[in-house]
Amino acid sequence: VQLQASGGGLVQAGDSLRISCAASSASGDAFNGFAIGWFRQAPGKDREFVAGISWNGGTAYYRDTVRGRFVISKDNAKQALYLDLNRLNLDDTAIYFCAASGPRMGPLNSRALYIYWGQGTLVTVSS
Repeated sequence: VQLQASGGGLVQAGDSLRISCAASSASGDAFNGFAIGWFRQAPGKDREFVAGISWNGGTAYYRDTVRGRFVISKDNAKQALYLDLNRLNLDDTAIYFCAASGPRMGPLNSRALYIYWGQGTLVTVSS
């Protein structure tokens, strides 16, 4: 499974942005049975969980600081994952990475669950 994140950019505080992750695989069904997630890494900080969605789309989970502002979604037919970032603030500045779990189970917010990673897309929020 290969993941390609895109859609990052420079925005102002309070703005909204959608970032995307395109998946590809030999089977042509990259997300089948996989949990999908977004992580981010700010300069000088560790990579942290942002949002995750279960393999069937039935459960979504967010870190506290983005809950109510960010929305994770996926389109299995398009093999795409999205993260809508709303009411952005300076603390949201980071490289955002998409990830997929593979055929395994575990907590959506655990980095250890995810075995496939995209290269990241930079989101910069200015005041």
